[in-house]
Parts: sequence; structure tokens; C-alpha cells
Amino acid sequence: MSELVTARIRATAGKLGLPHLAEALAGHLDRADGAKMGYLDFLDLILEEELAVREERRLHHALRASKMPHHKTVDDYDFSYQPELDPRKIKDLAALAFVEGKANAALLGPPGVGKTHLAVALAVAACRAGYSVYFTTLDDMVRQLKAADAIGRLATKLRTYLRPHVLVLDEVGYLPLARDEANLVFQTISKRYEKGAIVLTSNKAFSEWGSVFGDEVLATAILDRLLHHCEVIAINGPSYRLKNRLAAVGTAVKTATA
Repeated sequence: MSELVTARIRATAGKLGLPHLAEALAGHLDRADGAKMGYLDFLDLILEEELAVREERRLHHALRASKMPHHKTVDDYDFSYQPELDPRKIKDLAALAFVEGKANAALLGPPGVGKTHLAVALAVAACRAGYSVYFTTLDDMVRQLKAADAIGRLATKLRTYLRPHVLVLDEVGYLPLARDEANLVFQTISKRYEKGAIVLTSNKAFSEWGSVFGDEVLATAILDRLLHHCEVIAINGPSYRLKNRLAAVGTAVKTATA
């Protein structure tokens, strides 16, 4: 291929928003020559690789926009340390039927059992599937909504939590809420009801949510909307963090007594 044609293809690729093609053209040509590709195979190669690059770019942007604390997956989770947790239930959730159905998933259990890990893993799967995701702790969401309400911007700020296909609400129940704060949570849950999926983690059983939200009636109203379409996963095993801490202490003791 002449240098003039090559330069023209690169320029055209740039104008069409195909920067990878412009950069990788020489490599594509070498592969095509080496494999003696036909025209259709060569075109298929270019389009397939450009799509893969574009998808990787989209995923990177989606993960960054989600505000997730990390990007661990279901495969990173050590199910052997939680023998009472059926991996099939989590893998079924990761198939994202609940997201498609605008339903919810609740991960309950004591601190350290990997609730946030699994919530993030479901969110990462959703990002890969093309869904928009936003991650927040309940405490931070309430603080953001209160600040917006104080300056008359509540409706605008609410859109942050209503717009994504999947809202991850982490650490529900770690701190008790005042009634006005609980009402902000109710507004968020109510407006997302049957319009978008929620993945939440909590160290409190649902029977304890009355004390969390400071009002039994309000807690019941929140749970009514949240649990109508919801897969509940209870994780009651030992703490990963305690496991790692005990291992570190054990190592230190052995070193000290050696």
C-alpha cells in the first residue's frame, strides 16, 4: 500500500473517531500480509479490534464514573472462607437479571465478611454489560442530599442517585439516622422503585431497621419498596479482616519467639 493511501486512511480514521485504527494501521497491514488475508477477513480484523478498543475505553470510563472504591470481581472472592454462602446465588445475581428487571439485591451480614466486595463485583459486572453504576455509602449520600437541600438544590442532587441503572448503597445501618435524614433515604428509594436497581449492604437485619432510621413507620415504608422485588443474601461467616489480622499476629508471635 502506498504511503499516500496509508496517510489518507490514517487521516480518515481520525476524522471518523477511530484513533486506534490510525495508530495500528501498520501492524494490521503486517498481519494481513503475513496471514495472506482476503479483503473481508482484513476488514473483519480491523472492525473487531476497533470495537474491542472502544469497549475497553467505555468500560474504563464507566468504572471511573461509578466511584467504586475498587474493581474486584466475583472470581476474586474467597467462597471457601464462607462455606455457608452458595456461590451459585452470587453468580446468578452476576447474570444481572435483577438489573434488567429493575429489582434489588441486599447483602446482609456482620462486618468483614465481604459484603462490599460482592456489591462491587455485581456493579463491575453491570458496567461490563453496559449499565451505568453509582457507588456510595448511605452516610455519604445522606450528607450530600442534606447539603443540597440546605441550598435548595435537592432535586438536582437527587438525580445523581436516580439516574444510574444501578445504585450501590454501602454500609446501611452502620450509623443511626435522624428522621429528616431517613426521609431523604425514603425519597431516594421511593423514586427508584421499579425504575432502577439497587444493590445494598447492611450489617443490620431488616427487623433492626426501625432503630437505624429512627422511625418504625418510615423504616417499614422503605423496606416495603426495597423488598418488593429483591434478592436477599445473608453472609454469616467469619471476618476476612480478622482472619488477616490473626494471621499477621501469629506471624509476629512466631518471629518474636524464634
